[in-house]
Amino acid sequence: MLGSRGRLAAVAGTLTFLASAALGVLGASPSAAATSVYSVAPYTDMSNGQEPLLDTAITQHGLKAFTAAFVIGTGCSQEWGDTLPVGGDSYTDPEIAKAVSEGASVIVSSGGADGEPLAWTCTDQSSIEAGYQAIINDYGVQQLDFDVEGAAIADTAAAARQMQAMKDLKAADPALRFSMTLPVLPSGLTSDGVGILQAAKNAGIRIDVVNLMAMDYYQGTSADMGADAIAAAKATLAQMQSVDPGYTYADLGLTPMIGKNDDGSTFTLADAQSVESFAAQNGLGRLSFWAVTRDQPCGGTANSLSTCSEIGQSPLAFTDAFVPYEGSSGGGGGGGTTGSDFSLSVSPGSGSAAPGGSATAEVATGVAAGSAEPVALSASGAPSGVSVSFSPSSVTSGGSSTLTAAVAGGVAAGSYPITVTGTAASGSHSATYTLTVSGGGSGSGGGSGALANGGFETGGLSPWTCQSGDAVVGGPVHSGSHAVEISPTGSQTGECDQTVTLKPNTSYTLSGWVQGDYAYLGVNGGASADTWSSSGSWNQLKVPFTTGSSGTVTVYVHGWYGQGAVYADDLSLG
Repeated sequence: MLGSRGRLAAVAGTLTFLASAALGVLGASPSAAATSVYSVAPYTDMSNGQEPLLDTAITQHGLKAFTAAFVIGTGCSQEWGDTLPVGGDSYTDPEIAKAVSEGASVIVSSGGADGEPLAWTCTDQSSIEAGYQAIINDYGVQQLDFDVEGAAIADTAAAARQMQAMKDLKAADPALRFSMTLPVLPSGLTSDGVGILQAAKNAGIRIDVVNLMAMDYYQGTSADMGADAIAAAKATLAQMQSVDPGYTYADLGLTPMIGKNDDGSTFTLADAQSVESFAAQNGLGRLSFWAVTRDQPCGGTANSLSTCSEIGQSPLAFTDAFVPYEGSSGGGGGGGTTGSDFSLSVSPGSGSAAPGGSATAEVATGVAAGSAEPVALSASGAPSGVSVSFSPSSVTSGGSSTLTAAVAGGVAAGSYPITVTGTAASGSHSATYTLTVSGGGSGSGGGSGALANGGFETGGLSPWTCQSGDAVVGGPVHSGSHAVEISPTGSQTGECDQTVTLKPNTSYTLSGWVQGDYAYLGVNGGASADTWSSSGSWNQLKVPFTTGSSGTVTVYVHGWYGQGAVYADDLSLG
């Protein structure tokens, strides 16, 4: 997680020179302080006393841009994370001014692991926009970054305020650019991260750079952090294009944590070289890392992580590994590419059908790099009795096709992952579509719909509708690799719902595995039945019910007010 891990130590002997450097920058127009070069812009922790490394990176290692971290919201005011004021303080401002005087461009980042951007701490829209404008004015910048982590990423009201602020500020100055820095897994953004993208679409804007925190996956200390970062980029681009097909790699950034990560994994210099090569091949909008101020060796324990990489390296070795991308990308966020590439996504990622019926989804492709190219579509993994077709069967990248999964009579009820693959001259990309074949209940045959994503193996909540704080997690799970975590609060139960249409006036049984105190499973709407348990281990709940004349019911799972999290997995209807 990106965050300040130290406090500033005032060094009086440096302030006279730094203050004089500040006079030529603070309060300047954006064009005076910023250039068009932002393709490589690593973070700099402005609060841990290691800022001289930034000067060396700029003057001796060719660094042309950096991201100054972090401004945090305090109500409707802002301050640097070390409690210094934004604009006019005696330490951070001169440091930024000195770097700019040496030829570097600066992005100012708000939020981080230890705070939140202003839109998350203030509900007054005019104050939020005035606060962001103050950063732009005080530091003469044209790019702002917003690092949203932890519970903040699930705050949909704050995200809506953020996107409205970005839209309004851009309307006044179209040259402004904004990045959203979000946590990621090798499989892509969390559902809340995708929600940030959707908030932008709802506001009628696109995020200039979706910047991925490719770090701290907590999936084992032997993780290949370079390969995982690249996998995260590929998966996230598909998610971005499922929300807005206009997104390309030029709208995506990668930010690994160099050296030892908080979870014990290690991002090595070899990883840096592979990530830089991937960025150059695909024209990423930004290549960054956490942080210039720890790009040096040290001994000791994790207590040193804010000021060094805790691995054997030369000072600024990671800066040297990433800086070449500046030349290959052409600057300005998104440069060139050495070849063509495309992206592929399926929306929705799951569907259901009864025997004799069918389900459809859209297969969308995009130009990820280079030029558009023909993409042939195919599917694998469908069970016997299920045929998958595409109309059309081949598209030019940027186009879309309709997937139809037809279910013959006699196909057993269950959920089946189907791999959808696009193949072009540049290579192939795949996405997973989960087809749920409904069971017949105790009546004569199934309904016209069934429970989709009951095992949450898509890695997202859709098509479940859940309350804020709920999320798909990698553990604990009953089976497979995912389950849903239900997070009640004092004012909500954390309920997740899915409405399905079954055979009218027919008996069914809803079953599912749950864990935790006061875990509820039930249906309402066209039928009403539920049950619950409290257990520290997985246990199966079964809820018999009979549909009404419409056959439509809403399946739900939830916890209880003010109690702990509960987990659910392998929900099904039969």
